[in-house]
Amino acid sequence: MRVLFASLASVGHTYPLIPLAIAAREAGHEVHFAAGEEVHAPLAAHGLRPFRPADSFYEMYAEDLAPELARLRPDLVIHEWGVPGAAEATYRAGIPGLWHGFGRMYPDGIGLELPTRNTEAPGRPHLDICPPSLQDKDFLATADRIELRPVPYSAPAAPSDWGQVSRPLIYLTLGTAFGTAELLTTAIKGLATLGGRVVVAAGRVRVAELGEIPDNVTVESWVAQADLVPHADVVVHHGGSGTTLGALAAGVPQLFLPQGADQFANADAVTAAGAGSRLDAGELSADAIAEQTRKLVRDNTHREAARVIAEEIARLPAPAEVARLLPKYAHGA
Repeated sequence: MRVLFASLASVGHTYPLIPLAIAAREAGHEVHFAAGEEVHAPLAAHGLRPFRPADSFYEMYAEDLAPELARLRPDLVIHEWGVPGAAEATYRAGIPGLWHGFGRMYPDGIGLELPTRNTEAPGRPHLDICPPSLQDKDFLATADRIELRPVPYSAPAAPSDWGQVSRPLIYLTLGTAFGTAELLTTAIKGLATLGGRVVVAAGRVRVAELGEIPDNVTVESWVAQADLVPHADVVVHHGGSGTTLGALAAGVPQLFLPQGADQFANADAVTAAGAGSRLDAGELSADAIAEQTRKLVRDNTHREAARVIAEEIARLPAPAEVARLLPKYAHGA
């Protein structure tokens, strides 16, 4: 069977699809992946045959994908929530398709069309990687969902022995889209006072913009997050869906510093479940970040809540299990 995956060309939208794409390839299916060139390297490393549809760089429109559908003639297309054009082109071509989520169903008004309101590709099931206890209740009640375990993915990297560093180990990231030097510098200043080791993924912020770095802080442009997070005592971050789910899957409490998009809704859901805390724009300071993180390190209540969600995630069907079900969806189930 030939399966085509399609996503926006960004880590937050492409990486959640990679575990299922790998599982589909390992199940013997021929896998292709439509996305902008920014994310081709990790896709190619796993034999997922990436290509750029038409002139797509980040976004993808129906007219970009339509010629590729005619060329490849896939049996099934798996299109993530951020590419409604791919869903619409697939539907018009009469090809079975599945939506693929990247986390909790996001609220209206964040700059992405809601797939649940897409009338150009109606009736398509959703591969849902959010644990049901945190998923949007309306989405749970109305959507045709296929549960899928979120498996954190990072591009291949050299091994690092994070388990041997000083404690507490705190991981700080503001993602790839919303980070600023000012906020990272503030957070580093506060977290460095807690002792232990702070590991920072600077993302789009140039390391040189952060000034003098304390001795117990390691700053990298990019960190193999999936390898690091299971060793962390606390994850301090922006609230992106990938980091949120990665920390939850590892049972690690989180401090949210939400900046935009779906980050506020993610922070709401996790803090309501007791697995983390948050600081909003008017509350941000080095002292506040240090104090909230200190509480998360010392208070086992948040860690226990995170552990319960980690167990819930572990019970969800693994990508290999879901990959075995894909042929029935290609035949209209």
